Amino acid sequence: MLRLPLSFSEFCGALTETGLSMQQKFARYLEFSSFPYVTRLGLEQRDAKEYLMDIYHTVLLKDVVARLNISDVTSLENVVKFMLHNIGNLVSPTKIANTLKSQGTKVDQKTVDKYLRGLTDSLLLYEAGRYNIKGKQYLTQQSKYYAVDIGLRNVLVRGKDSDVGHILENIVYLELLCRGYRGYVGQLSDGEVDFVAISPEETIYYQVAATTLEESTLERELAPLRKIQDNYPKYLLTLDELFNNVDYEGIKKRNVLEWLLKKSQ
Repeated sequence: MLRLPLSFSEFCGALTETGLSMQQKFARYLEFSSFPYVTRLGLEQRDAKEYLMDIYHTVLLKDVVARLNISDVTSLENVVKFMLHNIGNLVSPTKIANTLKSQGTKVDQKTVDKYLRGLTDSLLLYEAGRYNIKGKQYLTQQSKYYAVDIGLRNVLVRGKDSDVGHILENIVYLELLCRGYRGYVGQLSDGEVDFVAISPEETIYYQVAATTLEESTLERELAPLRKIQDNYPKYLLTLDELFNNVDYEGIKKRNVLEWLLKKSQ
């Protein structure tokens, strides 16, 4: 069973390379994986890839397959790859089964549900359920799923770089877990907030985007946060280096890398 890998801050502390910018360190974090042993391999791509594939096969075959007594391993792997392609998208077992069936993989909703439970129990995937912000209720239908490690996702998924926004969501979600929060998808009557981070001490709202330098994108990302009527802190996290420390009527925009390094609250 896997555990949470290194946070970005821990990864930077473990790097032996010197003179790297924060952006270069983050690129290595995404490319080579955040599992501690990878930093000892000297960030050699081939070694890192072999190590990550070993982790994948060990977890999938020795944990999930053996524990759930799964005979159709190919079907399970198709579900895994579908989920890794769709990090940050709302899905349900029924939706997954129907999509895979249209792609030629015959698997029913109950089997997909079994697979998802096995993959989340093994911590290969993490589930972010939905939370009704106005009603303060946890919702049971549809969830988002995130990978335990983006580097591991990279060796399994083609077209992996196509959605920077969802990759950032994945990193932020894992960081929230590291900081002791439980992360939920915030449900509004006509929209959603990427994360409602809840701990025994506080609740914080987060919206995550690659960039909001275009005015239309900024307004789109701010809109869900502006609809929330309570006074909990609200943050917009992006990769922007310009206008990265701005307050929009109580909504604080911050650079996500600085936030990950805890240089920005």
